[in-house]
Amino acid sequence: MLTQVEQAVKGTISPQMEAVAKAEDHSPEYIRDMVAAGKIVIPYNTNSKPRAVGIGKGLRTKVNASIGTSSDIIDYEAEVRKAKIAQEAGTDTLMELSVGGNLDKVRREVIGAVDVPVGNVPLYQAFCDAAKKRGSADKLDPEELFDLIEKQCDDGLAFMAVHCGINRYTIERLRKQNYRYGGLVSKGGTTMVSWMEKNNKENPLYEHFDRVIGILKKYDVCLSLGNGLRAGAIHDSHDRAQMQELIINCELAQLGREMGCQMLVEGPGHMPLDEVEANILIQKRMSNEAPYYMLGPISTDVVPGFDHISSAIGSAQSARYGADLICYITPAEHLALPNEDDVRMGVHAARVATYIGDMNKYPEKGRERDKQMSKARRDLEWDKQFELALIPEEARAIRDSRVPEDEKTCTMCGEFCAANGSTKIFKEDLAGDKL
Repeated sequence: MLTQVEQAVKGTISPQMEAVAKAEDHSPEYIRDMVAAGKIVIPYNTNSKPRAVGIGKGLRTKVNASIGTSSDIIDYEAEVRKAKIAQEAGTDTLMELSVGGNLDKVRREVIGAVDVPVGNVPLYQAFCDAAKKRGSADKLDPEELFDLIEKQCDDGLAFMAVHCGINRYTIERLRKQNYRYGGLVSKGGTTMVSWMEKNNKENPLYEHFDRVIGILKKYDVCLSLGNGLRAGAIHDSHDRAQMQELIINCELAQLGREMGCQMLVEGPGHMPLDEVEANILIQKRMSNEAPYYMLGPISTDVVPGFDHISSAIGSAQSARYGADLICYITPAEHLALPNEDDVRMGVHAARVATYIGDMNKYPEKGRERDKQMSKARRDLEWDKQFELALIPEEARAIRDSRVPEDEKTCTMCGEFCAANGSTKIFKEDLAGDKL
């Protein structure tokens, strides 16, 4: 069976391309051509057949939510609930990142509970299994890693974050710059670096990249090139180790696409706002505009409990300058495993951020909704306001919790409502589309 890329290169428009074209108001031919060029991906799996979600050039910036057990909290039912809440809140994709308990069980239950594309990081289970079997993650057998990737693809994952860009040269860059302020923050990246150092071997995912591609192609799974050396502090942003991994990932993105596999490139991490535009420009130039999956970025290091806001600010900038998929951050970031409320809040914050970014990325078509909302507010048309609201259920709940005496106004201003008063004054002066 041909992958989305292989079909597009042959000139075929798949049902998934048709669905994305309809959802994004593009022609099917445009989607096909961008998939063929590696500038759009549609995470998929021939076993699970998730809904078609397009990520890439000319499309709405998408949101990813991450869930999963930890070694401290193992509650399979809670993770399934979080998966469903994330989908209900409007996430476009989901990553199942469990590291505690029966990892096969939680992965399969989450995939079965939602219809959005589900991804994961196979290194998590590989190192967990090695630690259980042999007492140390550093005793991982690479053959078991490739077998695990195959098993997880067979379960129905639509995309995989695989840390192929870490190699011996990348680690050398890390050593020569005298480590970092924030250290290493990727679980998969850190355990792979440890394995390489303890075994004095090259990363098997880099060394045998063709095997990774071969497995994912069998299921039409999208490869997300993980950034295991991403910055975990704004003062580490764009250091040599991170940039070296980005260079390698951009090279691998081109190679993988030429081999017929859909490819995403992952980005940082923690990053100050004045570096966002340059980061995306560099990735797009080096990868020939491969879709860019940004983890955050968190734009300051000093707001634990409010990292979802810090991230939303960075995400809006990222979407504006060309990022294609944003991984949400929750209020629990750096503090605890997210609960159900955290997941909902994280998805909502990321959706607000990407909407703001897209307004500026696509100004010719991205601001009409805002104009209509302004008119509805001016005219105190509450049902119209809720219809236009990005997250209407939250808006309705707030208004319903504080009912005004005059239902036309709200309890913020009551009888002193500026919109109500000014419309009476200027109604005769309004003309055309301002009515």
